[in-house]
Amino acid sequence: MLKTRAKYHLGQIVRHKKHPFRGVVFDVDPEFANTEEWYASIPEESRPVKDQPFYHLLAENEQSYYVAYVSEQNLIADYSGEPVEHPDIDDLFGPFEDGHYPLHFQLN
Repeated sequence: MLKTRAKYHLGQIVRHKKHPFRGVVFDVDPEFANTEEWYASIPEESRPVKDQPFYHLLAENEQSYYVAYVSEQNLIADYSGEPVEHPDIDDLFGPFEDGHYPLHFQLN
């Protein structure tokens, strides 16, 4: 049985360590759960290990909004106090408060 604990939580704002984007965590996989094609598209020298949490983010950079899938090793917490402006945030979260977004609903 896999025993992994996610470092970041739903509604938390994080940023990528190497690429200029940030986002809000909206889902977490305890280990890699994307396609092999997606994994193979990452340059070999940059591929993260699969046995760690992977985060689904409502992400933004200076040019666009998108959904990102990022390994825990490539994220850091964002303590800027600035909200993320992704247009889908209101579908999942309440208003930005105290540096994070509260969920609209209770999960099981």
